[in-house]
Amino acid sequence: MEYLVVVATALMLAVLVQVGFASGRARVLLVLAAAFAARLAVHVLVLRGGLLEYGGDNYIYESRAFEVVAYWKVHGLSFVTSEQIADLYSVSVPCNVFALVIYLCGGPATLACTSVVALVACATAVAMYRFARVIGADERAAFRLLVVTAFLPVFLLHTSDMFKDGFNAFLIVACLGLAASNVRRFDVRKLLLLAPLLWALWNVRPYMVFMCALPLFLGAVGARRALSLTGLALLVGLLTPVLVFPGATENSAVVAMQEQLERGQSQSVRISNAQGGSGVVFDDGGNAWNALLPKVLYTLLSPFPWTGGSMTLQIAKLDTLLWYLLLFHGMRGFRLLWRHARKMALILALFAAPCTIVYATTMSNMGLIYRQRLPIVLVVSLLAAASWSRARPREAAEPAEATADALSHR
Repeated sequence: MEYLVVVATALMLAVLVQVGFASGRARVLLVLAAAFAARLAVHVLVLRGGLLEYGGDNYIYESRAFEVVAYWKVHGLSFVTSEQIADLYSVSVPCNVFALVIYLCGGPATLACTSVVALVACATAVAMYRFARVIGADERAAFRLLVVTAFLPVFLLHTSDMFKDGFNAFLIVACLGLAASNVRRFDVRKLLLLAPLLWALWNVRPYMVFMCALPLFLGAVGARRALSLTGLALLVGLLTPVLVFPGATENSAVVAMQEQLERGQSQSVRISNAQGGSGVVFDDGGNAWNALLPKVLYTLLSPFPWTGGSMTLQIAKLDTLLWYLLLFHGMRGFRLLWRHARKMALILALFAAPCTIVYATTMSNMGLIYRQRLPIVLVVSLLAAASWSRARPREAAEPAEATADALSHR
């Protein structure tokens, strides 16, 4: 049964390409099929084959998925949350997905679960392609971005086993893509589609819902009227007390996000995370907001070429060099979008900048931040695609382009 699930997910990938692309399907399918197969190979040979000592979360999520299966055998099939199994905490979606695969296979099925994660990773690459087209990148640049996303080492590694990073990346790209698509052409159906996406994101990585809040707001109002810098500053000012001060609101969702932020910023957690070989301790007097500049530099640029550490960290340096290149082109792309498609530039910047600062306040381990910054890498890669494009991005789409807006009518 496990191999049948793998075959089924491969067929779903072919359907995804058929539905998602009007032309050039053969080369897209070739790239994504190779990316799909590469993830299965890395899973079998590297992560579960012992060639690389890496992982931890994947085994935790596998264990929790078995708990969900055990719950189903007693109570019947249903979506299980932390109310039924406390250990699920905020990762209900991936654990329930893995549990369903295990339930269908009748036992351990890591390869089948990985095939589902690989399918989600390929769907993310497709969403990136279509997102790039929305912000004004031409077909050549968007296809290059699809290839980069599909084989980005950090993304490939963390979508080659039972990690949640693939789900997180797809949901973030989908939500931001809908926001950008609404700027091009407003459609209330896109707002309705955001509801299940944000619900799923909340059950994968809750604080990312708040990281998406400003871009989604701009996407909702941007098609009707420009958001002035004064209005944007006012909105940020209104949200800052909610995000920073625990007593600012009684909303349970915001309280949950605040608890997560405080946990990640706490000195005890940061010291614990810094115990590993790639740990970093900053002279911040125990205040997560102190020494912010060096923390931002480590968040964005580590591991540095001269950094010592494990073999895994040394391999990560190759990926980091590619990230430096994407960051350089991303800054060029931002300047281009700022001149010709300012709302698109704002949607991407209003996610990447706050996310970087928040991660910087929790920075304590280069190996951990290398993985956590993946959403920032993907968003900056979209900016890079704008710089690769031979066509100048525009604030408004041409009629022909509007019919091909990403994540809108497919």
